[in-house]
Amino acid sequence: MELTLLGTGAPAGLPRPGCACAVCAVSLGADVRAATSVLVDGALLLDLTPGVALVAARAGQSLGGVRQVLLSHPHDGPAVEVPLGLPRPGRVPDGRELALLTGHRVRAVAMDAGGTGYAVTGTDGQRLLYLPPGGAPAGLSDDGEQRYDMVLLDVVGRPDALARLRAVGAVGATTDVIAVHLDHDVPPGRELRRRLAAAGARAVPDGTTLSVGVYEDVPDIPRRTLVLGGARSGKSVEAERRLEAFPDVLYVATGGTRGGDTEWASRVALHRERRPGSWHTTETCDLVPLLSSEGPPLLIDCLSLWLTDAMDSVGAWDDAVWSDGGEKSLRERSAELLEALRETRRPVVLVSNEVGSGIVPSTASGRRYRDELGRLNAGVAGQCEQVVLVVAGQAVVLRG
Repeated sequence: MELTLLGTGAPAGLPRPGCACAVCAVSLGADVRAATSVLVDGALLLDLTPGVALVAARAGQSLGGVRQVLLSHPHDGPAVEVPLGLPRPGRVPDGRELALLTGHRVRAVAMDAGGTGYAVTGTDGQRLLYLPPGGAPAGLSDDGEQRYDMVLLDVVGRPDALARLRAVGAVGATTDVIAVHLDHDVPPGRELRRRLAAAGARAVPDGTTLSVGVYEDVPDIPRRTLVLGGARSGKSVEAERRLEAFPDVLYVATGGTRGGDTEWASRVALHRERRPGSWHTTETCDLVPLLSSEGPPLLIDCLSLWLTDAMDSVGAWDDAVWSDGGEKSLRERSAELLEALRETRRPVVLVSNEVGSGIVPSTASGRRYRDELGRLNAGVAGQCEQVVLVVAGQAVVLRG
């Protein structure tokens, strides 16, 4: 099965008409995207968009063989003119299956936010799933449904849709995940590629022709990632974003509850509200057993609080205790953590503070903590395939 992406942008396109935002301002040349529309084997058109015949011609495709036009979502604005020779567009009722004379089978997939998804089976048996903008499949169950060879969906706007598909095995390691309906949420180019790669997805320019089921060299998702940053830099948001397209993530909070501290409680509540509903949370500093066991991806937030707990437990704040075995005990704890991280089989994203670039602490204990956190960060970074520094909400890749 072969498909051509006549457009890969949001319904309003990219850049949006009349929009003065920074992303729209830099969406030029190859980063300009028409509203998403997909031509399958020259016979099936998914979503009719303005100027689709001209766009197809530019991509070297003809619409003369199209036998069915299906819409995945309501189109706002003026009615789109149907090019001469194309059949009238329509939508298939949820759960119904349509058999085309060309041998393709199309099943309508119910969405949770309006619109209709389409599961297309080609004449060669390859399976494609196309989802509308802002939608995720509704009512999925882990019933052993056959895996899709390619999925086209709104990865940036609805990463949880990809997580749902992964949870039931509809998307696996060999599924080619293509981001469509791209809007001005993420700057184009390197930043877009980085975010999509973290989700195991990719984007292609308008006019690209793809063969379903043909392996593409999508960057491997790193097993271990360290996200560094200062206070309120956006490091936790960056870490959470890296796993929001995966189901059953275990969020490991190392800060505890701090009973009676209302400011801390409000911070914790904000973090919890931001996490996907399918995630689970555990509050512990005992990280080695988690890293050593099998299970879903881990998000550990954060190592700086883990270090505080470790230094508390060995009496590191007291100079006499520190020199009389406390330092040795802390080194052993850190080495045990690094060994577990090196051997872990589960994906893990770790968050830590970068504190070594600020004012030198005025106390010996403060300087000791700063130095030990620097050593810990360096050791953890050495065991991670990817290291990211977040500054003012912008992620700078240091490794990977």
